[in-house]
Amino acid sequence: MRKLVFALLLLIAAAAPAFAVDPGEKLADPALEARARAISQELRCLVCQNQSIDDSNADLARDLRRIVRERLTAGDTDAQVVDFIVARYGEFVLLRPRLEAATWLLWFGPALVLLIGGLAVFVLFRRNGAGAPAALDPAESARLTRILGETERPGSER
Repeated sequence: MRKLVFALLLLIAAAAPAFAVDPGEKLADPALEARARAISQELRCLVCQNQSIDDSNADLARDLRRIVRERLTAGDTDAQVVDFIVARYGEFVLLRPRLEAATWLLWFGPALVLLIGGLAVFVLFRRNGAGAPAALDPAESARLTRILGETERPGSER
C-alpha cells in the first residue's frame, strides 16, 4: 500500500508544471514579483517559441526575465516593460500579438476563411439545385411511362 501511495505522489509531482524561474531570480517585493511573473507569461521564448519566458529554461529566456525584473525595479510600468522588450526583439516576442493593421490577418484570418468556406458551400448547394426537382411536362411523363412499360414486362422477375 505504501508503494502505491508513493507511486501516486511521484506521478503527481511529475505532472505538476515545472516553472523555470530560479529562486535567485525572484524579487524581494511580492507585488513586483507578481507583476514580473504576469509579464513573463505574456512574452514568448525566442528559443523555444511555444513557451513563455516564465516556463522556459533557455538562457535567452533567463536573460529576458532578468530584464523584465530590472525594468520593474527601475520603476517602469508593465506597458513600458513590454514595449521595451518588443522594441528590442520585435512583435514576435508577444504570445498574444497586438491588434494593429499589420496583425489584422492574424486576428481575423481564421474567421474570414470560415466565412468564405461557408459562403462557398452555400453557393455550391444553390448552384446544384438542392431544391425540389421540377415537375415533368406531359410529353416527358408519357415518355417515362413508355420506357418503364418496356422494362417491366408482365411475368418478368426483378
